[in-house]
Amino acid sequence: MTQAAYKSSHFTYADYCAWPDEERWELIDGEVYAMAPAPTRIHQDVVMALSAQIYHALDGTACRVYAAPFDVRLPDRDEADELVETVVQPDIAVICNPAKLDEKGCRGAPDWIVEVLSLATAAKDQIRKRELYERHGVLEERHGVLEYWLVHPSDRILFISSTGGRWLR
Repeated sequence: MTQAAYKSSHFTYADYCAWPDEERWELIDGEVYAMAPAPTRIHQDVVMALSAQIYHALDGTACRVYAAPFDVRLPDRDEADELVETVVQPDIAVICNPAKLDEKGCRGAPDWIVEVLSLATAAKDQIRKRELYERHGVLEERHGVLEYWLVHPSDRILFISSTGGRWLR
């Protein structure tokens, strides 16, 4: 994305799809966020270990696990994909409703999201994305992020927020 384009104040999934593949971005309410450079080895170890365990635990269920990069589009209503203003790439996403999956990724909130924190994205993951997932878990049943995990790999801390109408804090 060019510097001039970056200065625009509002983006949609249509804009996102036009950006070069070698650049990684997320959109939250139309605001662009640069993804961190390649994750650290420890970050990747945690993502792979958790993904493998989740994959095996879900065997025989309708649920599927995906690791980033994997687009999760979070529409506000029933707007067309090109008008969606929020597209995120959680480190791990579990989707139990096959109707939410398509060739582009997931449309609607996953049931379970795991973010493994890194220095470059910790504030966004702990504040901005948590608020986003909280909002999409409470406002409309069809969204429903039921569980959000934040993993602090260096401190070996796991923070779990779950919702069934409200988040545990």
